[in-house]
Amino acid sequence: MEKKRSAVFLDRDGTLNEEVGYLDSLEALKIFPVAFDAVRMINESGMKVVVVTNQSGVARGFFDEAFVQTVHGHILTAFQKRGAFIDRFYYCPHHPTEGLGRYRMSCGCRKPEPGMLLQASADLDVDLSASYVVGDTTRDMELAGRTGATGVLVKTGYGKDVAPSEIRAAYIAEDILDAARWILGDRKR
Repeated sequence: MEKKRSAVFLDRDGTLNEEVGYLDSLEALKIFPVAFDAVRMINESGMKVVVVTNQSGVARGFFDEAFVQTVHGHILTAFQKRGAFIDRFYYCPHHPTEGLGRYRMSCGCRKPEPGMLLQASADLDVDLSASYVVGDTTRDMELAGRTGATGVLVKTGYGKDVAPSEIRAAYIAEDILDAARWILGDRKR
């Protein structure tokens, strides 16, 4: 049976909230104000909103998986209070060369590997070829390419330092709101 839904896969740090290195305290979590409008617009379009994030700070011992889930709970609540909804969060706690115990490994979920998007596609009945990846790194754009999704680079977080010649993105956006507007226009083409 053909999958019918499309989604916008959002990177977390540098895209949805300020990039602070390793987000290891709730006090350091600063959601971009325009992100609320962006997610609400995507919700209203009928597309799913899914956060996909590498969290190698778990592997490195900076924080644990429970903390990552706590951060995601705070983000979800903040968006819900503003009439916006994130359908699901996926994260990769691994790192291939650094880290502790079972977290030090090469895996299929660490971006740009497609594992998180493949899982979301199965969980939410999403057609990846009709979906978008929005992020602030070349890794996010590579993920889009590997899954057949359309990549949109935001010039927030690490994106401000990425040269356009270094990436393959369908669009380079000033921020997540610009990205959402472009996506909604692109879907009408």
